[in-house]
Amino acid sequence: MLKCRTVWKKLAPLARASSTLCRQNVRRTALNNGRTPAYVPEAHMSSGPAGGGRANQMYVLLVGAACVGGGVYTYQTVKGDGQRYQERIEEISSRPNKTQASYIQTEPPAVEATETEAVPEPEPEATPSSGEPSPPAPDVEAVIHTVIQTSEAPPETSEAPPAEEPVVEAPPEEAAEPPAAPVVEEGDSAAASLKVPSHAPYLLIGGGTASFAAARSIRARDPGAKVLIVTEEPDAPYMRPPLSKELWFSDDPSVTETLRFKQWNGKERSIFFQPPSFYITAEELSSAENGGVAILTNRKVVHMDVKGNKIKLDDDTEISYDKCLIATGGVPRNLQVIERAGEEVMQKTTLFRKIEDFKELDKVSRNVKSITIIGGGFLGSELACALGRRSSEFDLEVIQMYPEKGNMGKVLPEYLSNWTTEKVKSEGVKIISEALVKSVVSKDDQLEIQLKDGRLVKTDHIVAAVGLEPNVDLAKSAGLEVDSDFGGFRVNAELQARSNIWVAGDAACFYDIRLGRRRVEHHDHAVVSGRLAGENMTGANKPYWHQSMFWSDLGPDVGYEAIGIVDSSLPTVGVFAKATAKDTPRAATELSGTGIRSESETEDTATSPVASSTPAPSGSHKDEYGKGVIFYLRDKVVVGIILWNVFNRMPIARKIIKDGEEHSDLNEVAKLFNIHDD
Repeated sequence: MLKCRTVWKKLAPLARASSTLCRQNVRRTALNNGRTPAYVPEAHMSSGPAGGGRANQMYVLLVGAACVGGGVYTYQTVKGDGQRYQERIEEISSRPNKTQASYIQTEPPAVEATETEAVPEPEPEATPSSGEPSPPAPDVEAVIHTVIQTSEAPPETSEAPPAEEPVVEAPPEEAAEPPAAPVVEEGDSAAASLKVPSHAPYLLIGGGTASFAAARSIRARDPGAKVLIVTEEPDAPYMRPPLSKELWFSDDPSVTETLRFKQWNGKERSIFFQPPSFYITAEELSSAENGGVAILTNRKVVHMDVKGNKIKLDDDTEISYDKCLIATGGVPRNLQVIERAGEEVMQKTTLFRKIEDFKELDKVSRNVKSITIIGGGFLGSELACALGRRSSEFDLEVIQMYPEKGNMGKVLPEYLSNWTTEKVKSEGVKIISEALVKSVVSKDDQLEIQLKDGRLVKTDHIVAAVGLEPNVDLAKSAGLEVDSDFGGFRVNAELQARSNIWVAGDAACFYDIRLGRRRVEHHDHAVVSGRLAGENMTGANKPYWHQSMFWSDLGPDVGYEAIGIVDSSLPTVGVFAKATAKDTPRAATELSGTGIRSESETEDTATSPVASSTPAPSGSHKDEYGKGVIFYLRDKVVVGIILWNVFNRMPIARKIIKDGEEHSDLNEVAKLFNIHDD
């Protein structure tokens, strides 16, 4: 059709000129005969014997010459275009590391970017170039044959362009870390679109566990979905728990590079959820026929236009979306006295959160004599136990200080907190309890920590493990509500902040239909909320009903799993028994086959084990808390449960929380967990 228009544009002026000449000849004939005819026969407009015969003969010659000339010109043009098209295809095919279907560059070194075209030539049949026309379609060939009265056709025009050749995927190592977008000059928006897609049907802000769980959920419900993850980190989504647990117990000297660890059961795995081959590059996302998950690393979203359904990156690139998930997680808190202490103190302080923090602390622990961990929560206690194992090998002094009386004092009842404190001490850690930091100064190449009660602690390095601050930087530009009590983006039970915006993970302050408004900072919650958000982004409209769990291990022999609201200020009832060799984190991973126990706990389907007929002892082991269950009560209703060295029973605990019933005899309830002496 394009060629038909071209031919018509060339022949139309000749036809109009011939028509004008014919009318003029008729008028002249009438004037010569001295009268104006009332009717001019159609034959007089041709080469008949009526008046103007010689002029009409000239008209026929002109029209014929124009037709023949136009046909010859068209034939030569089409033939030349076919040859140029074939040469162009051969030239593109000979390029290294190119894909013939999409012509997307997979290796963008700076030198090649300047030597090759910034915008690949579009496919001929889709958008023909003005300089190099496309081969003609079959219907155009028929028109040409009619005009020039020949059956010859150039062989190049009978072949369709090779648009159906398979797309060559980028190498796996490049897929996990898409190259940074090249510098694009003004007006070169087409080149920019090759590196960063201008539109993503599903846009996920944040590259942590919640984002990955949402991406997997979206793809499960919508197999052709195109998902784009934008993350500030340089790495693909990975699990954070091993950074403070199993990685520290690895015998591999190159563990900081491989990031592979042995689980308590001896099996080895990587901290990354998926290998690089799982992801596609951001360049491929728009053209991927079957969709996929792409990642933009080292990119920060600085502005969010909720009305316009688009975001702006820190390099001013804009990306529009249909549906968006905010999973920005949180940033580690620091003590104000450390922040005010100056740059020299900050350089010797680690805020533990990411892969780079693990690598830095691992290096520090091998080169200093003393490390002080400030914080007695999950992270601080895990790092204290992990570093304590190294104390004898590297002649390292490990100190843990916190304002509570005992380890995990905000979570565990006092008697159990005291027991875990002794357990941490047995790992080679020096405990300083009821410690409130007054000031920190750098003196004689050491840090001096002055406590409010006058105690002075000298150390070489500080690890601040004092909590997490939810990342709500986008709240202002997006006009989203931040909860004043719990922090984080305030969302409903479906995790929605707006009709097409969801929030999951640490940054979500959600409404739990069983326990009320909450904000949770644990791995399994990121999995659960991310999965639910992904389902709801594809139209599931499900409320938050699944109670996520969390767990902590004080080495391979002592661990616990918890669910619901576990707050030491609530009334508690504990039922304990002696532990066996089967009641350890190591045994739990041997049974489940995974070091991340929440992966087996993210579905609320399990068969309850047969309850023991042996009465569950209560308080018979005052100083021996081998295994047990701690119930947390609010208005005589169980709102939280800790399973102490009891594993693979979380579905039972989850059911108790969901039922919301009063339990007057929790000794009987404990039987469901097989708490008895073997």
